[in-house]
Amino acid sequence: MEANTDLNDRRLADAWAELHNFAVAGNPLDADAYRLAFADPEFMLRRETRGIRFQLELLKPDLEMAALGIEHTVVVYGSARMLSKEDAAQQLQAAQASGDEERIARGELAVRNSHYYDQARQFARLVAEYGKSRPQKERIYICTGGGPGIMEAANRGAHDAGALNVGLNITLPHEQSGNKYISPSLCFKFHYFALRKMHFLMRAKALVAFPGGFGTLDELFEVLTLVQTGKAKALPIILFGSEFWKKLINFDALVEQGTVSANDLKLFHYVDDPAEAWQLIRNFYHI
Repeated sequence: MEANTDLNDRRLADAWAELHNFAVAGNPLDADAYRLAFADPEFMLRRETRGIRFQLELLKPDLEMAALGIEHTVVVYGSARMLSKEDAAQQLQAAQASGDEERIARGELAVRNSHYYDQARQFARLVAEYGKSRPQKERIYICTGGGPGIMEAANRGAHDAGALNVGLNITLPHEQSGNKYISPSLCFKFHYFALRKMHFLMRAKALVAFPGGFGTLDELFEVLTLVQTGKAKALPIILFGSEFWKKLINFDALVEQGTVSANDLKLFHYVDDPAEAWQLIRNFYHI
């Protein structure tokens, strides 16, 4: 069989991604001493070259965003499992047709939580519409983790407004893909959570955390800690969905136990309305 010699840039990039996934799954790659170092997957994926990979994951998105003039972002976190009202209704309908009580319960929960998807979409549209109206250096862009759920909703809201928006995807065992509302030129993929977190905060002017799971909590507490300790500048940190957050975390108990100060509770705000969340950010920056 004749070999396929149509080696375009996209195919080469995809081949590199496949080799990477193959290697991190514990499959050894054959060394080739004659390859150029930067074109040798076996060499570039060694433990000893991890520092170089760190640098590259920091540099690539930084250069791409700088080229498009993206200097200010509002970062939206939240569960990947939240569905739009339409998708939640379809899930519930399918569950009811199956007669499976557990599926029906999940479907009913999806319908109840779908308002968070709509609110994230509304909030992101407010930010994006403002950003489009400003001069280039003053524009604010929506940035998310790039996945489904609340992330998709926020990217979708910016997309509704016709604005560029950012998605910082991460490679996972179940292979998360970027949602379809991210601007293609700003849909990035990371291997290292640490570098992805840096890019969330490098341009962040505000953080809005919708209800979510371990990943959302991880990002939220990292930002709270950085601001509390002065390692990052103060910025609006908004917990959207007061009922969810107050039920989930008893921050007052931390004050009672002396593990944080009462002033630390001023680092964040509870919000239940997209317009109120956006107004908090505008008030903070006097815009």
